Amino acid sequence: MGVDAVTREAILFAAIGFLIGGIDDLAVDLVFMWTRLRGWWQPVRQRAPIRSGGRMAVLVPAWDEAAVIGPMLSTALARYDYADYRIYVGVYPNDPATIAAASAVAAGDDRVRLVVNPRPGGTTKADCLNAIWRALLRDEADEGMVRAIVLHDAEDVVHPDELGVIAAWLADHQAVQLPVLPLPDARSPLVAGHYNDEFSEAHAKTLAVREALGAALPFAGVGCAIDRALLGQIAEARGGLPFDELSLTEDYELGLTVAAMGGRAKLVRSRDPGGGLVAVRAYFPRSLHAAVRQKARWMTGIALAGWDRTGWARGGAIGEHWMRMRDRRATLAIPVLAIAYLALVMWGLSLGAHLLAGTPVPAPGGALQALLAANLALLGWRIAMRMLFTARAFGAIEALLSVPRLFVANLVALLAARRAIAIYLPTLRGKRPVWDKTVHHFPDAGESGAA
Repeated sequence: MGVDAVTREAILFAAIGFLIGGIDDLAVDLVFMWTRLRGWWQPVRQRAPIRSGGRMAVLVPAWDEAAVIGPMLSTALARYDYADYRIYVGVYPNDPATIAAASAVAAGDDRVRLVVNPRPGGTTKADCLNAIWRALLRDEADEGMVRAIVLHDAEDVVHPDELGVIAAWLADHQAVQLPVLPLPDARSPLVAGHYNDEFSEAHAKTLAVREALGAALPFAGVGCAIDRALLGQIAEARGGLPFDELSLTEDYELGLTVAAMGGRAKLVRSRDPGGGLVAVRAYFPRSLHAAVRQKARWMTGIALAGWDRTGWARGGAIGEHWMRMRDRRATLAIPVLAIAYLALVMWGLSLGAHLLAGTPVPAPGGALQALLAANLALLGWRIAMRMLFTARAFGAIEALLSVPRLFVANLVALLAARRAIAIYLPTLRGKRPVWDKTVHHFPDAGESGAA
């Protein structure tokens, strides 16, 4: 039957693609295990947070964030256990609700500085950050240079020790990234929950592997800090502004730029006195539509436009090349995934046709059978690793949910790829990117305290 031939070819194509991806993931796991083994013999000492290590400037861009910016600022002011910091909130003149919410907090605490972007919103997050940067420079002319720049989003729940831990590690590093952990959302255990699995693995394993390989450490855009002097050098190299306004993922690219300029970055997984991880926590999108929008922006900025913008690493940097290829492999993985689902549908049609005709269903054999067996083993390993990291961060129930969430993550990726292409193609014709943000929500008092 013709359908049998099409099915076989689709299965073969998908199986080869899955094998390549599975080996890639396995290699990362093996490198991580080696780093842990070395860590047993060469342990990294945890540094106690300090309360006074120079003024920190916390930059929070906010476009259409009236629902969350007030609680976020109030929570940060109440939580931060650090002597000297100021929170700069970037807002837009055509967003009066966000201005009012941020102003209500700023009026009662001079540690909050409101910065109104001269351009109407929304532009890009990088443009908003540059408006804050210009305001910071004006303040520094009167008050002196700050020690570091810390980046946050308007929905973040900060840890009390965050700034103290950052200050401790900036003593001999130029940049610090703290882990990001989503807040489990009982209202969306599958869509919002799939972020739990991805971030628990990425910020406990993948970033650690990048660091071990000497590859650049991309920033998550929140919970990351950059030495002020280095950021000034980046701004000087870019004509006075440190954040690239044409980028949809300025945080990712900034991490690569820090490495390119010789900056030493560190992923810091520190524990507070109660044993809790010093991390940034936030609710992630709970609806399929919102998750697709967010993932499409990431995919556009990193795997499509980012490929054009950042290129590859210097010659001979094998670890850097490998990690950048992993960042961009979605452009190859999505067609493989789509064909795999097509193959599944075709196999169902083939099975139905053979049952109706009373003929035997052809079974895979030879090389295809070996490929499928290898992929099954790699899939089992991948599921086990994801469950392990999710369990460490969120417990056994979330680890069990991580299995069905693999299918949710695949669906989000497939839909996001289509949207990403639609976003990316106009930029090739010179269209400026815009802030395609999602609606955020902040935990209530009980949830915030638990975080």
